[in-house]
This record gives sequence, structure tokens and C-alpha cells, in this order.
Amino acid sequence: GGQAMAEWVDPDGRPWQEAMNRITNAKVKPEQVQVAWVKLANKGPGGSMKEHLTKLEADTTKVLQNANSKFPNLRIAYLGSRIWAGNATGGLNPEPYAYESAFGVRHLIQQQMKGEPTLAEGKVPLLLWGPYLWAAGTKGRKLDALKWEPEDFTGDGVHPSETGREKVAQQLLEFFAGDPLAKSWFVK
Repeated sequence: GGQAMAEWVDPDGRPWQEAMNRITNAKVKPEQVQVAWVKLANKGPGGSMKEHLTKLEADTTKVLQNANSKFPNLRIAYLGSRIWAGNATGGLNPEPYAYESAFGVRHLIQQQMKGEPTLAEGKVPLLLWGPYLWAAGTKGRKLDALKWEPEDFTGDGVHPSETGREKVAQQLLEFFAGDPLAKSWFVK
């Protein structure tokens, strides 16, 4: 947990080792993993929207290919963007990069639909929209009542605090319990 997309690019790197440890500790075999939720974010993004999304999408593609290799029965990857980062105190992943990560999600899904070879069946799972976690801070969003209050973040203004993690968990729960494709297996 807590690792950016670029850290997952190395299939033998520490994030993958930790993921496999968690799977083992949960008494699950890699062959049992069929669905993944992947949140797109990189540390210290910079440049134009096109520049940082090009890197984020390339890293995400490699991560999805790694996941496909490690979990031979992985069928679906729900992609998600970042939560709001308007209170960020440094360059870890501030706005507008957090907001713009949703455009990376959209582009990857579109590319797969258009037949991009690096995102083809057998190389990566089916890519679908996951829960949309971004909202404009205390202004919230029109879709629902989600708002990001200052107390929802740790001191860096990027990582969620306990209350922020609860909001993310609630969004995940509502999404998977209500999504027409997910609820058939999630609710069971």
C-alpha cells in the first residue's frame, strides 16, 4: 500500500512482494485473483497534462501487464483516479494532477477499446471505470454528497486520514455493491 504507479513497474519490486505477502496472509492463491482495483497516481508529477499523463499511462500499462502475469485468472481491473489534493503541502501529487488522473483512466479504457496492442486481451485484464473519488474539496460535487474536508487528510494534504480512509472505503463499498457487473460477485 501507499506506493505510486512507478514503484509497481518492476515486477520484482517491493510493492509486488508486499502484495504477494498480503495475498498469502489472506490464504488466497494468485490463481484465485480475478478482479483488481487500481488507483492511478505517481509521485511528483510535472509538466503539462499530456506530459504527466503519458508517464502515468505508460507506468499503469506496465503495472497491468505485471498483474496479468502474476494473477493468471485476472479478468477485470477497475481503474480509479485520485482523491482531491487541493490541500497538498508539497509536490507529492498536488492539484491539478490528482484531478487529471481521471483523464488517464479514460484514455487507457478508450485505447483498449480501440485495440491498442499493449492493452490487448491476454496482456492485461478488461479495463473498466472504478469508483470516482475526486470531489472539489469542501465544495463537493453535484453527483452526491462527497466532500473532502481538511481533517480528511494527513499533514501532507495528499494522503487520507482515518476519516478520509473511511470515505474512500465507503465509496468503494457503494461502487462495488451497486455496479451492475460487480454486484453479482461482490455482494455474495
